[in-house]
This record gives sequence, structure tokens and C-alpha cells, in this order.
Amino acid sequence: MSHAHFFFAGLVALALSACVAGTALASESIKIGFAGSLSGDLAPYGLPPLMAVQMVVKEINDQGGIQGRPVALLVEDDACKPELATNSATKLVAGGVKAVIGHTCSGPTKAALPIYQAAKVLVISPSATSALLNQDGEYPFFFRTIATDVVQAKTQVDFALQTLKAGKIAVLHDKGDYGKGLAEFARSLVERSGQAQVVLFEGVTPGAVDYSAVVQKIKRSEAEAVLFGGYHPEASKLVGQMRQKRLAIPFVSDDGVKNDTFIKVAGKDAEGVYATGPADASDNPITKAFREKFRQAQGTYPGAFFDNAVAAALALTNAIAKAGSTDPEAVAPILRSEQVATPFGPIGFDAKGEPVGIGVSLYQVRNGQFVQVR
Repeated sequence: MSHAHFFFAGLVALALSACVAGTALASESIKIGFAGSLSGDLAPYGLPPLMAVQMVVKEINDQGGIQGRPVALLVEDDACKPELATNSATKLVAGGVKAVIGHTCSGPTKAALPIYQAAKVLVISPSATSALLNQDGEYPFFFRTIATDVVQAKTQVDFALQTLKAGKIAVLHDKGDYGKGLAEFARSLVERSGQAQVVLFEGVTPGAVDYSAVVQKIKRSEAEAVLFGGYHPEASKLVGQMRQKRLAIPFVSDDGVKNDTFIKVAGKDAEGVYATGPADASDNPITKAFREKFRQAQGTYPGAFFDNAVAAALALTNAIAKAGSTDPEAVAPILRSEQVATPFGPIGFDAKGEPVGIGVSLYQVRNGQFVQVR
């Protein structure tokens, strides 16, 4: 069992103990749900946010709760699968929560939103980036503390065109709501630019072992860069098989890949890979305080979306405190009208629940670590 597995097992144990503690307090407590990918390949994206939310909740409870009422956290694992997310959402609603932090992935968030909407439950995701979520403002109680894929795609395409000077671009995706959506935005931005052409647009099958047919297509297309929408398991295989075939063109991906797990899985093939992700917040005092707490508890620094989840938990609990209620009709207007201090500095939300004050940066793997390059 790797160190990572021990670490994640510890987080799951913490999550379960939080659930048990929550039930004892149920009568007078303020119930908040957490739903995300806590098992399977994509657990590295769900477990750091869970730990972040637990830390904020513990801090609030240590200071006497919200208006004297303790916060109880109800935790559900959807393994980043839409069919499990509907089950998780139903359980949280039945458990009496009026607000949920989650889900981790865009597909599960999309599947769960109608259930929360019907039950009048507020949802704030730290990591679901699909721009198609709440595109028409149909979910008035949906918020997120991360920039959408439109922003990520623009960052990737600008970099490919202006810095890499790529005239021919291959755009790949994993066929999911998140990956395919991002890839489609990237394709249209390349086409609209007039500076380059998309010479290949292709979906790969998640979990497949062999991507050599796709790698051959990239080679034949004479692409000068690859843009990939999806998560680290597929990205690491793609990059590995590209490098095996001596295809050394730049590989530019997204926040589903900007994770230490990608570097561990891809090994030396990760070197030089680019990925977009939330802007570096490491100088912010709130970020420093929470990351240090995490390090003291786990012996390592937190992974993806930890800062975004701290921001979600702080924004939500601040709004509940100011509203004096968990009723979304009272909480949502406060989220939209007031800024709150977070790891990204003061943030607010627009009419559609999109964050104001959280941007996207581009990173590159250098000497086994993601380093911000722009």
C-alpha cells in the first residue's frame, strides 16, 4: 500500500468519524452536506476538499459554532460517477441538509442538481468546472469557487497560439461532461482565432489500456501541440504512449490533470507537461494557515481543489451566519452581495453563482513539480 493510500485511508476514516459525530448533534446542529469522489481513481480530487471542509467546520465548532449551534457534516462518496451522485444527493436531502459542498466532478454535479433544486438545497462546488452547468441560470441556488472551462480553454488556447506558436493542434478528450465540454470550447477558440487549425478532434475511452491508435493519428496529423480535456489516468497513459513513439510535441491539459497523482503515475513522462489550474494562492495568509494545518495532520501538503474547498466552506458558513438561517432563499442573496475573505483573497459571486475574484493559471511540470508559468 503506497503512502498515498495510507493518507487517503486516513481521510476516509476522518470523514466517517465526522458523519458519526454529526448524527449525535443532529437535533440542534446546522447540517451541511459534502459530496464528492472519495474512492476510485479520482479520489485525489475529492479527498483534499473533504479535509478542507472538515477543517473549516472544526474551527467553527471549536469557536462555539454558528450562533451557538454546532455544524454537523454529512459526507457522501459518489466516486465521480453520475449514477452514484443521484443516490448521494437523495441521501443528503433525506438527511435534512439545506446546503451541500460538492460535487467534485462536473458529470455528477449535473446529475445531482435537479434533486437539490427540487428540495431547495443550496449547492456550492469547489471543483466542477463545466460551463454548461447552470448556463441559463436555471439553478438559482448553485454556486462554485472555481473558474469555468471557458476560462481554462481560453488560457490553454492562448498559450498554444501565442507562446508555443502551434499552427496545427490536436484536441483530445475523455468523452465525459467535463473533458469533452472543455475540448469543444478549445476547438472553437482555435478555429475562431484564424491563427491555427484543429487537425484532429478525438475522444479516447476512459480506462482503456492502449491509446496507440490515437497516438498514430496525432503523428499522422502533424500536430504541433496536443490539448487534452479530461483527468489524470487517461492523460498519463496518453503522454506515456506519445513519448514511447518519440512524439515529443507539447501536451497541454486542465485542472483534472494538474495534480501530484498525475506526476506519480506518469513518472518521467510528466516532465514538461502543461496544465491549467486555479491561480496560485500560496502567499495568502488564509491559504498558509490551512495548508499548514493539513501538513501537520497528514505530513504532506494538500492536493487539488483544497484551497477552492476552503473558499467554499468559508463563503457558505459566513453567509449562513449572516442570514441567521440555512434557508437558501436567505443565504443565496448574501453570497451574491457580499465578499468573503478566502485563500484567493476577497471573492463574491455573480447572478449565476460564478465566482468573482478566482482566476486560472498555467503550470508546467519541472523537476517533478507543477510550477506556475503564467
